[in-house]
Amino acid sequence: MTPTIGDAIQASFCTVLCRRALGTRMNVATEFDSWAAEGRDRGMEERHWHTAKHVLARMPVEAGETVLDLGTGSGYALRALRETRSAGQCYGLDGAPEMLRNARDYTDDDAIGFVRGDFDALPFATDSVDHVFSMEAFYYAQNPIQTLREIRRVLRPGGTFYCAVNYYEENVHSHVWQENISIEMTRWSAPEYRDAFREAGLFVAGQENVPDTETEIPDESAFPTEEWEARAAMVERYRELGTLLTVGVAPS
Repeated sequence: MTPTIGDAIQASFCTVLCRRALGTRMNVATEFDSWAAEGRDRGMEERHWHTAKHVLARMPVEAGETVLDLGTGSGYALRALRETRSAGQCYGLDGAPEMLRNARDYTDDDAIGFVRGDFDALPFATDSVDHVFSMEAFYYAQNPIQTLREIRRVLRPGGTFYCAVNYYEENVHSHVWQENISIEMTRWSAPEYRDAFREAGLFVAGQENVPDTETEIPDESAFPTEEWEARAAMVERYRELGTLLTVGVAPS
């Protein structure tokens, strides 16, 4: 059958989309490789830990269960789950080779493995993971709905996904972040997260704001009168809005 002009146009369009997709993945890897080379992964770990430790404490991880960390960075979350919950095999997935290299250097535990891969095509078998965790990484997914479908696929029946983000619609203080990074970021609202989880086949078990009570906010006496709004913004950003946590559960 002779290809039509429409076929040619569609093929050309698909080629453009594929190139854009590859470019996005390369940009993400390049961006975070530079962060890792500069040692910024440890800084991220320190800041994220303020709320990540509370999210990890909420996860129903039992001894021996398999855990996947999406956007693992330095791998701190998996080390914590191994130390405090006796998690079984743990996998940290990231798209940046330098991040993974650092994570391996920081980790002395044969039960933790680090894998390079894409969020929208997870290199894991169906029904092979008990729990998925992601801290400040999900919004970098090129196709977030597809990522959620992939999470649903790899989770065992009754498995959980704990998705924690600081960049979301209700947190107006985070909106400027996109201006400071070359990677496209998805900024969903809390209801949009719930809707997306359900669309991907996950039950929404809960959603809450986890406050950051550790970031230091100077006393009002340290602020000139005209800067009181700046302090109020810090209180709202860290103490009230904090990290948006959405919990999904795979159907049994």
